[in-house]
Amino acid sequence: MSLNDTPRADRLHIGIYGKRNSGKSSLINALTGHETSIVSPVAGTTTDPVYKSMEIYGLGPCVLIDTAGFDDMNRVGKKRVEKTREAMEKTDIAIVVFDPREPVDEEKEWINAFNEKNIPVIAVLNKSDTMDNMKDVSAHIYNEVNILPIEISAKYKKSIDKIISELIKNMPDDYDVQTITGGIVRDGDMVLLVMPQDIQAPKGRLILPQVQTIRELLDKRCIVTSVTADKLEEGLRALNRSPDVIITDSQVFKSVYEKKPRESKLTSFSVLFAAYKGDIDYYTKSAEVLGSLNDNSRVLIAEACTHAPLQEDIGREKLPRMLRKRFGEGIEIDIVSGPDFPEDISVYDIIIQCGACMFNRRHVMSRIERAVRSNVPMTNYGVAIAYLSGILDKISLT
Repeated sequence: MSLNDTPRADRLHIGIYGKRNSGKSSLINALTGHETSIVSPVAGTTTDPVYKSMEIYGLGPCVLIDTAGFDDMNRVGKKRVEKTREAMEKTDIAIVVFDPREPVDEEKEWINAFNEKNIPVIAVLNKSDTMDNMKDVSAHIYNEVNILPIEISAKYKKSIDKIISELIKNMPDDYDVQTITGGIVRDGDMVLLVMPQDIQAPKGRLILPQVQTIRELLDKRCIVTSVTADKLEEGLRALNRSPDVIITDSQVFKSVYEKKPRESKLTSFSVLFAAYKGDIDYYTKSAEVLGSLNDNSRVLIAEACTHAPLQEDIGREKLPRMLRKRFGEGIEIDIVSGPDFPEDISVYDIIIQCGACMFNRRHVMSRIERAVRSNVPMTNYGVAIAYLSGILDKISLT
């Protein structure tokens, strides 16, 4: 991905689901216009989900997810289906591909699962070039799943435009509406960014949340200045007035708060992403649970990134150190990264999720929904650090 590309996490995620050899990969290729996925008469060619970033006119930047057939039930196949179920957590719109020669029981089960998660479903009846009684098959599918399928031929790219029209109709209401900085900044605001040189960023680069925030601030026609944490006071003196907003790395929340002008609003990159990717109100309410933890408590820290452990890493080093200093060395802290997330989260007193710049909003919200169902509070790095620093009620959240 180049610097000019929309990050995958900010793209609309469209999942393609169906039985083996129903034509999922052929449909991906028809939608993208080139051979993105391997097409083979051998069932089970697609193993782990394949993610293809692209642009579709009317939809904009999106990700097409080619999944393994959900009827693959041998020992290895069951693991593939598990990966397919994981892809559901990231799916904004699901396309379920029906084979006219196959029963529809499994498709019905998956569509019900999508409905439970409020994920819109587009039904597609493939291989329209192979049978004469497709109208009868369509009627049967409609009776079973209450969705009239679009009859297509992925092989000959027939009626692909109808799928794109349905995708446009089913785009989430908040897609491309939410912004990182929300209502915190306005046109013409002076914004000071406090950005420690994070060791997770390669030399000469900034980490993704910083890059995305700067780009949005420029789009909003703000006046943007950046300093490292050790140059904050010099940076403030160099300005001809107090900044309207200060956005800091959460790691230095407390020290920046102590030095900031009284009239300047303060937030952090992680807090901004908490609202952008998740539910800031839920995160804030959940953070109150931090006040009741003790050395017998159990905490799950969830990172979206999968980088190797680094010295002074915020999720694996600094945040656990803060928790142990506050609540005792006996507190149990588990750390997961990337898509890994425990099946049973009910054993935890609280979950602390990172800013999740590498996840799309659907993925983060699916974790929040699981936490709510399990009655486990869930918060975010920046919100948690603000609470532990005693300044959560003094920062700007949205």
